[in-house]
Amino acid sequence: MKTISTTIRRTLAIVALTGVAMSAAQAETTLLNASYDVAREFYKDYNPAFVRYWKQKSGQDVLINQSHDGSSKQARSVADGLEADVVTMNSANDIDFLASRSAVSPDWSKRFPNNASPTYSTMLFLVRKGNPKGIKDWNDLARPGVQVVIVNPKTGGNGRYSYMGAWGYAKKKGMSDAQASAFLGSVFRNVPVLDTGGRGATTTFLQRGIGDVLVTFESEVVQVDREFGAGKVDAVYPSISVLCENPVAVIDRVTQKKGTTALANAYLDYLYSDEGQEIAVRHYLRPRSQKVAAAHSLTFKPIELFTVDEMFGSWKEAQARHFDDGGEFDRIYAAIGKR
Repeated sequence: MKTISTTIRRTLAIVALTGVAMSAAQAETTLLNASYDVAREFYKDYNPAFVRYWKQKSGQDVLINQSHDGSSKQARSVADGLEADVVTMNSANDIDFLASRSAVSPDWSKRFPNNASPTYSTMLFLVRKGNPKGIKDWNDLARPGVQVVIVNPKTGGNGRYSYMGAWGYAKKKGMSDAQASAFLGSVFRNVPVLDTGGRGATTTFLQRGIGDVLVTFESEVVQVDREFGAGKVDAVYPSISVLCENPVAVIDRVTQKKGTTALANAYLDYLYSDEGQEIAVRHYLRPRSQKVAAAHSLTFKPIELFTVDEMFGSWKEAQARHFDDGGEFDRIYAAIGKR
């Protein structure tokens, strides 16, 4: 009887320890979201909402970790081994790059609605209070005596969209490619420093006091007001701008190894939910949901937008022609003596 009792006690102890280990493993389930620079505040609000939703749906506790930097730097980090479960970027070519490195599925843009972009934005100008330089449109960025703060198009989607906004404006105004290139040269000649990411550019403009105008995402206006106080800057909408999609993808090679594929897909799916879309609106990201958009019809200023495909053919073509090494941007920057 003593031997049986000892065996039972040992079995119960093993069962108890197994239960503790399973509970600990469940509590320690983590998800890493590698995201672009100026999205950190949005995900600080979104993550707790998803954690509550997932707990209610699955009974599972989950910890969401964040990594933020310029979108292209993030893509390279993930390609080089950063074990992110998901990426939430501001330009499709960064995820295409990850697909070329077999980190995400080649059909990533079809795995979620709206080209796997649950929100979108556009580029506008932040100017000093009162707009002392009278900046109204893209052509004003090329005027002598105007200092322009722009993210480096080689390292951040913010910078590539800024470049494409200016290029698209030039083409819409009837300029030839050569004239558009010269126009971009005049703009970048006015750029005192190229920051690697959107948040760095905002710091340069607001904290360091450099520049007359900051070209950035519409969503950055709210964060500037929150961080630096309302009334520090004015937002100027150009006559036309580029539609900036915010694409997302699951990093299959990571989630398959960690066993987090279902969780990662649910995390990105929830961005399309009413709650996810409402949180996006609070951070001045334009929602895809027609219902949510209708409820906030007065929040976002109407603006003529062109798409990357319309103006450049595709992200792949834009990247190869304008932003790859030796591309149009490198030639423009070299021609103005800055490289």
